[in-house]
Amino acid sequence: QVQLVESGGGLVQAGGSLRLSCAASGRTFSLYPMGWFRQAPGKEREFVAAISLSGYTTNYADSVKGRCSISRDNTKNTVYLQVNSLEPEDTAVYYCAAGPPGRTGVVRRTSEYGYWGQGTQVTVSS
Repeated sequence: QVQLVESGGGLVQAGGSLRLSCAASGRTFSLYPMGWFRQAPGKEREFVAAISLSGYTTNYADSVKGRCSISRDNTKNTVYLQVNSLEPEDTAVYYCAAGPPGRTGVVRRTSEYGYWGQGTQVTVSS
């Protein structure tokens, strides 16, 4: 079992930045590839960013590429998502998730993630 708790969401003006954090507890954090997803009202949950076990490999959705940076600190059992140049279209609940333990590389598919946090709301005003 892995427990995930997100934080760092809030209300921000368009053009602003946020840094989301996801603290993990339970099993060995470094064994899990991690990802960030988001879900806007009335829409399906979508992939935002993913990071490999070591943190050396990352991958981003086209909608956030160039504006987002995912990172992890395995000594702190935490994964981060820095989002810059926020747009109203970024408004959503943001979730972090832990993928298949031991999987190398990045994982993009929602269905492959077995553990999810409760989410943190990000609202971008125009």
